[in-house]
Amino acid sequence: MKYILLPIFLIFSAMSVAAQGANVAFGTIRQDTGLPVEVTADNLSVDQATGTAIFTGNVLIGQGEMRLSASSVLVVYRANGEGIARLEATGGVTLVSGPDAAESERADYDIDTGTIVMTGNVLLAQGRNALSSDKMSVKLSDGTAQMSGRVRTVLQPGGNN
Repeated sequence: MKYILLPIFLIFSAMSVAAQGANVAFGTIRQDTGLPVEVTADNLSVDQATGTAIFTGNVLIGQGEMRLSASSVLVVYRANGEGIARLEATGGVTLVSGPDAAESERADYDIDTGTIVMTGNVLLAQGRNALSSDKMSVKLSDGTAQMSGRVRTVLQPGGNN
């Protein structure tokens, strides 16, 4: 498994890990999930019959201070046509909130619950410390995350994080 740590991952904090999972802070702010969702991409394909849109190529999603990038993002609209129900990102997913950043193969963002579930080789970087797991659920309303599925971390000793 290969991880590429981007320059975004420069500010870290210490965290504790339990054998079956880890609760960690994610980001420095609480995210207002009622803010508009801005999407930019190289291509867009809309399917009116299914109420979906697929953004491909250098996809970047922003909502408030949160940023999510991926190769492809499926947008699923509510049945009544009143806004977005969820986003399904695949291919080199990176999620950034404040000084924290996470990478995975897939991320599913439920707009109504304000929850992002990242799966597939999840890597969370916070300063000089990093955690990896199979799955991470981020609750944007309070900036917390739950990691599960073979959680692994290396904590750096010392007073300067």
